[in-house]
Amino acid sequence: MEKLRFAIAYGADAVYLAGESFGLRAAAANFSPKEMAAAFAMCRENGVKAYVAVNIFAHNRDIAALEPYLETLRDMKPAGLIVSDLGVFSLAREVAPSLPLHISTQANTVNWKTASTWQEMGARRVVLGRELSLAEMKEIRERTDVELEIFVHGAMCMAYSGRCLLSNYLASVMPTGAPAPNPAAGDTGWRRRKGRASIIPSKRTGAALIS
Repeated sequence: MEKLRFAIAYGADAVYLAGESFGLRAAAANFSPKEMAAAFAMCRENGVKAYVAVNIFAHNRDIAALEPYLETLRDMKPAGLIVSDLGVFSLAREVAPSLPLHISTQANTVNWKTASTWQEMGARRVVLGRELSLAEMKEIRERTDVELEIFVHGAMCMAYSGRCLLSNYLASVMPTGAPAPNPAAGDTGWRRRKGRASIIPSKRTGAALIS
């Protein structure tokens, strides 16, 4: 909540946040249902749009709990939902058809046909993959009329578009499900010992990747 207050105080016109489940940044100080309701009220009072990230790639075990969560979000009326998984997208369309859906950068949209297809299925906005060049973004813009959003800052991971292979290797955590430890953004460094190079990741995991 404190970070939200700072964002509003410094002039943000939109923010995104996540609940205690179904968001990739599960290690962050995410919002309980009560906190989320208060956050939405604060945003409305200040003319700020609040979007909720529901951006995991859901497994079978996630689906049953997703429906009541989406119903809760529908009743809270955020500015929209940010999703990655096609099943989550479909369920959100069924359960909360009034909420605009934005396609997360995690969905790896890197061509105009995919962006157009998301729009045809009901997406309001597509957050493009971070691997694109300016020329590729320009072509997507010229060939579609869906809203586009582009990262100007963010980790470029060694797998693809934020799907961090290091999360899985170092911390035995799925990079496409919560929690995502994001070791690439941690306190890392290099060391050489007897001709071998090691990546020294965050102290949080205590592991090292030897090359």
